[in-house]
Amino acid sequence: MANLLSYVLFLALRTFAAPPEYIQVWPGGSTPAPRDPGNDTVGPSLVPPPGTSKHAPHSIIIGVRKGGTRALLEMLDIHPEVAAAATEVHFFDWDENYAKGFEWYQDQMPYSYPNQITVEKTPGYFTSPVAPARIHAMNSSIRLLLILRDPTERVISDYTQVYFNRLENHKPVQAIENMLVKNGALNTRYKAIQRSLYDVHMRNWLQHFPLEQIHIVDGDTLIHDPLPELQRVERFLDLPPRIVASNFYFNQTKGFYCIRSDGHERCLHESKGRPHPPVNSTVLRQLRLYLRQHNRNFYRLIGRTFNWQ
Repeated sequence: MANLLSYVLFLALRTFAAPPEYIQVWPGGSTPAPRDPGNDTVGPSLVPPPGTSKHAPHSIIIGVRKGGTRALLEMLDIHPEVAAAATEVHFFDWDENYAKGFEWYQDQMPYSYPNQITVEKTPGYFTSPVAPARIHAMNSSIRLLLILRDPTERVISDYTQVYFNRLENHKPVQAIENMLVKNGALNTRYKAIQRSLYDVHMRNWLQHFPLEQIHIVDGDTLIHDPLPELQRVERFLDLPPRIVASNFYFNQTKGFYCIRSDGHERCLHESKGRPHPPVNSTVLRQLRLYLRQHNRNFYRLIGRTFNWQ
């Protein structure tokens, strides 16, 4: 008898419970209606909270890759008046996405309330030759966020990400020195190095936007003392001050700050903050020497310096 009752209960739960992959929690804590299992062609039936809608972003985190963009977005998302896009959209830097049109782009944005601003993050925009003009065509007064870190460390972090990605996909890998050096000289055409030429990419952006519309976040400072950097971002975006020191705590195991918000704690994905491989000192010196003049050019462009080696 007990077995029969258990089986009946199982059937009832299977019939009326929505499959977990159809459940999505929206900002504000509401949950959309489950998908009709009999109509698999239309996808999930998503019912947003009343009073919300999708908007083009009010601000975009344009880069740089391996500069701390994910940390910046996650920390900024603490603010109750920020609605952050969940994924990197790559609308302005990938031709195949840009061809889908502006309506497609706006549909990738999260639902937001009237008092919220929408923020999108795609690190590839900063180094894209076409993204600045395309973003300007959408909104010439948009506010842009650019997070940068020591360009040499960024190169090594870039290599590290690719290295682990290739390992996970069972692809061959090379030592970092083999990527940085070619025919006995620094391989300046290596993509990771090209992405660290901040002055080259910044000139492209300044052809379309005034410097006042581009707020530069110090990625090295954000890692060690996030609150002051987030407060500067709040002011730049005209947001009321809502992010406080208690929103952050230092995780001794991971070695960086994690987030505490709405009674929950979360850290960045384990792929973030991976240890860097050791680099031959001579090669490292060549890399720093090459980037040094580009750093100086960048400082002159923005009227500000950083503690980069």
